[in-house]
Amino acid sequence: MPTIKEPHATPAPTPRSQAKEHRRQALLDAAATLFAAQGFNRVSLEDLGAAAGVSGPAVYRHFSGKQAVLGALLRSVSQDLLTGGRLVADQTPNPAVALASLVEFHVDFALENADVIRVQDTDFTYLSEGDQAAVRSLQRSYVETWVGLLGEVRPGVDLNELRLRVHATFGLINSTPYSVRRHGRRVSVTPARPVLAAMALAALHADVSAQAPSV
Repeated sequence: MPTIKEPHATPAPTPRSQAKEHRRQALLDAAATLFAAQGFNRVSLEDLGAAAGVSGPAVYRHFSGKQAVLGALLRSVSQDLLTGGRLVADQTPNPAVALASLVEFHVDFALENADVIRVQDTDFTYLSEGDQAAVRSLQRSYVETWVGLLGEVRPGVDLNELRLRVHATFGLINSTPYSVRRHGRRVSVTPARPVLAAMALAALHADVSAQAPSV
């Protein structure tokens, strides 16, 4: 009779490993802020280290270089969006309710991560080819999560139109906090959240057969 092996328990994080993860996250947070404000090329490893409270050479304990920091930042954010989006979409069997919840989820992300959105827009080409492919793959999967729900809410609509509606909605949600912050004013989350969510839902459900009003 074969011996049944007990599953290995995941070891509890040690204070040292927790401190290391905290410093790594601090470097990613600093990268989002500095890359958004100054651009990838104008930020040095010493700048990142200083903003995160470590020396420049200490950054190499966590990342192989500045490009690796950018890759980790955009990969982790894209993975968080995909994981969170799928979780939201699966929480209710009602596709219309799930879609509205997904809109709120993305609005919250955009309002809280305007710097990351700007980095994605301006510095994506500085990623390695492998990181570009990984980020694009995660983002495509996230888009398809939206497309699947929207297709259930609007059956019979062409798949290309569904994707167009989703991408247009992303543009609306992502650009507003980013553009306002870029012009020197921070977005106030409380009043902005319901406005963006309502506008995003309206964009997803817009009746394109209605005639535009004459000017």
